[in-house]
Amino acid sequence: MCDIIELQNKIKCFCEEREWDLFHNPKDLAIGISTEANELLDLFRFKDETQMVKMLQNAENRQMISEELADVLFFVLRFAQKYKFDLKQCLEEKLDKNERKYPSEKVKGRNLKYTEY
Repeated sequence: MCDIIELQNKIKCFCEEREWDLFHNPKDLAIGISTEANELLDLFRFKDETQMVKMLQNAENRQMISEELADVLFFVLRFAQKYKFDLKQCLEEKLDKNERKYPSEKVKGRNLKYTEY
């Protein structure tokens, strides 16, 4: 299994071979993350719970979802690689912060924002 650095290096080589550094500034990479996340979201638009369950059981739908997830991950990894963000550290720090904001004894089984409890 690849780790984050290996994936970032693969993406770096892929982009360098295509001379895409010209287009990968922070704004455009952030736009790419948002655009691809919205393409993933669009797959689920107007679907109820039953329809989503069926979608996730269908190989063709799973492939489409898989591709959108990969697109989001591509842009996240590329942003972090180009602008020197340690994603492991970013995630660990955010989890620590969220653990303080959302203590399990207050939020267990609830989907409230930290300002609502």
